Amino acid sequence: MIMFSSFFKSKKWALWAYLGLFLLLFFLYIQTSLNVAINSWYSDFYNVLQKPKIELLDSNSTQKIEENLENNATLIQEANQRAEQNFQKANFINKGALYYYQNLLEYFFNSRAMIEKPNYSASDFYALILVFLAIAIPYVLIATINIYFASVYAFKWREAMTFSYLKFWKNKDDNIEGSSQRIQEDTYNFSKIVESLGLSFIKALMTLVAFIPILWTLSDVVSKALFANLSENSNFYFLKNIDGLLVYVALLISLGGLIVSWFVGIKLPGLEYNNQKAEAAFRKELVYAEDNRKEYAKNETMIELFTGLKFNYKRLFLHYGYFNIWLILFEQMIVIVPFLIMAPGLFAGAIGLGIVMQINNAFDQVRSSFSVFITNWTTITQLRSIYKRLKEFEKNIEYAKNKNHL
Repeated sequence: MIMFSSFFKSKKWALWAYLGLFLLLFFLYIQTSLNVAINSWYSDFYNVLQKPKIELLDSNSTQKIEENLENNATLIQEANQRAEQNFQKANFINKGALYYYQNLLEYFFNSRAMIEKPNYSASDFYALILVFLAIAIPYVLIATINIYFASVYAFKWREAMTFSYLKFWKNKDDNIEGSSQRIQEDTYNFSKIVESLGLSFIKALMTLVAFIPILWTLSDVVSKALFANLSENSNFYFLKNIDGLLVYVALLISLGGLIVSWFVGIKLPGLEYNNQKAEAAFRKELVYAEDNRKEYAKNETMIELFTGLKFNYKRLFLHYGYFNIWLILFEQMIVIVPFLIMAPGLFAGAIGLGIVMQINNAFDQVRSSFSVFITNWTTITQLRSIYKRLKEFEKNIEYAKNKNHL
């Protein structure tokens, strides 16, 4: 198919196709690693917020009077040992993130993990704000570069597709309906959407590789807190022995959402395809009218074409309405799921606010990665419609028959 072979099988575009793809994946790897670092920061930051130390203010200078805390070598040693254990357990994505985060903590706190204290001072809070900035600023820069480079990559792909289609189309004597739209508009949309979806799916995969081990480990903390007092006669006792409970919850929610989305949006690809055909017929009449207004774009013809267009759009809007109700409902309801699971442990004092927020972030990362098809369903629908039109266009220009002769 020209859609792919024009870019990935061409010597002219090989450098852009493969080196560009490598750079895009590398940028995604860095972004995922920084997300892991942010997840570690969540736990420390919210623990500090949960256990603040009350500090007096000087009424004259309004300057904070800070206590001089003694440097406890034993606590620092324990924190460093904890950090080393976490680092050794981490996979290849998480090791880089933890190394960076632990070095930031060492710079600001003289230990590679937060020292456990009964209370934390304002200086601890502001130091963690600086840690956040040291993670967030590189993330913003990398994400911006990646978005720009991805746009250029998609345009290069479009360029390769456009001139490959032109070569076959110009050697075809028959008039092919909508050929201008296929070459000008659909090549652009196809390359842009495939690039965007491809990166979304790869980022989702990297996120799963990074966050499933984190969520799996944190699930044990939740299970111990949630089922500590559960009797063997309880109907829910079997849940106590399930490792990685939150991972399975995220997976089941996402699979359930995907199945419902499939049925709710099953008619959307066909409606998008019919809509584009109606748009093409309307546009074609207007293009002909630019050169001959007497013969084309007559009122009765335009009314007929636009009536067909209006009918298609009404059906499309209606079906997207059903789908959007489901999608928005799904996205809003799953926000509270991890909090509902962790609430008993939090109010029993078995887990702290830092762990709750860290689990919530990790759960959201895993769940959103499992749900990547749901969140991109509308875009996937558009891509299926574009792919169908381009495949039909390749058939009309007899690409398969003539690809070895041009």
